[in-house]
Amino acid sequence: MEKRPETGGKGWVRPVIIWGASLLLFSGGLFYLFRFIEVFFETSLAGFAPYAYGIVFVVALLTAATIIFPLPATAVVAAAAAKWDPVIVALVAGTGAAIGELAGYYAGFFGGKVILKERRAGFGRAIDLMNRYGVWAISFVALIPVVLFDIVGLVAGALRLPVWKFLLATWVGRLARAFFEAYIGVGFLRFILPG
Repeated sequence: MEKRPETGGKGWVRPVIIWGASLLLFSGGLFYLFRFIEVFFETSLAGFAPYAYGIVFVVALLTAATIIFPLPATAVVAAAAAKWDPVIVALVAGTGAAIGELAGYYAGFFGGKVILKERRAGFGRAIDLMNRYGVWAISFVALIPVVLFDIVGLVAGALRLPVWKFLLATWVGRLARAFFEAYIGVGFLRFILPG
């Protein structure tokens, strides 16, 4: 029997480094794109704020509603917050992401028997976490950017958690995360890419 090499619990390091580097490149690229548009067209993008907030909302909603690594929404939030009002950017991003997570919740709600029956490792941990900490577990996991939140949404739906509790707990976590992303984005992009 072939023995697999042990990773020593460090299998997460490479994906996190790749995610962080991609985030910096993507958000920096968006920031420079905004600057290029202003210089090239000799206009300010301040008047486009309502459209920017709408785009942030839609990107956050679509990224949360699909099983995609959260890079696009995080980068868009960081770049938009560096250009427009970071409070509004965080509010619309957190709200869009929370609404988008309803896709996973309803998939679990309508397909919950399969999830509860199989109890694969990820689902089992999510079930145990929710049974132990309730909606606080949802808010905490929603706050962490690199964790696949869809499993928690599926489990919450399968366990028939009331949708308003799931949505509120998700919104609290996603909103806190969006504020963090917005202000880290503002600080980083304005420090590293001045002008």
